[in-house]
Amino acid sequence: MARRQWAYAVAFLGTLVPLGAIAQDEGSQEVVVTAARRDAEDYSATMPAVGLRRKADFAIVEVTVSGDSRDKAQRESEIYDMIRSAIAAAPRAGVQLAYGERTLQPLTAQNYRNLTLRNDSRPDSQRTSFLAKVPLTGTMDAQGAQAAITRFVKSVEPVGRALMSQSDDLTLSIVAPDQYRGQIADAIAADARGMASRLGNGYGVEIEGLQCPVEWARAGLSEVLLFLPYKLKVVPVG
Repeated sequence: MARRQWAYAVAFLGTLVPLGAIAQDEGSQEVVVTAARRDAEDYSATMPAVGLRRKADFAIVEVTVSGDSRDKAQRESEIYDMIRSAIAAAPRAGVQLAYGERTLQPLTAQNYRNLTLRNDSRPDSQRTSFLAKVPLTGTMDAQGAQAAITRFVKSVEPVGRALMSQSDDLTLSIVAPDQYRGQIADAIAADARGMASRLGNGYGVEIEGLQCPVEWARAGLSEVLLFLPYKLKVVPVG
């Protein structure tokens, strides 16, 4: 009977897993992972019991360049010139530069002037920010990445009165979270199979919510949790 119950659960699972990610969806890009799951209209505060926990792809720190030269044109030139120097220095430091809030794009010598300068707290001062990130490959962890970013920031020489500083906060990113949908579904299926075997004769498990996009949340200093907002429902079978 347990085998029949599992067949029922698998049949339901197969009907709800999408055949592919939606083009241009966040799930196909590099996304910033915060302590909470991403915003969605159908948000539920209930975190599923099963997901995929893995090391993040990047550790990220916000970097700010500020300047207070009295002449506006000179001030803007110094800030942008320092950013250009940072772009040139980043590869040697093992650091990548990016911009964005929810999804990230590379910061390059071709687009750095698209960064918006905003007024600082003092008169005749401006600032802008971008992101420095380090891949969490091999033995590299979030602490090591933060130290590498600190060394990088200190290595960039000031330009005029422009200065570079970094945030103390570190966040993570994951590249194309939708690529892990199959692994997440496998974990959910294994959990459903175990649940079905415990219920005894006459009951099975339905799985709801697998049509939803992959969600993400931070699960540790260097790790993220990827999951589908599914629900298990016990149903009679016979």
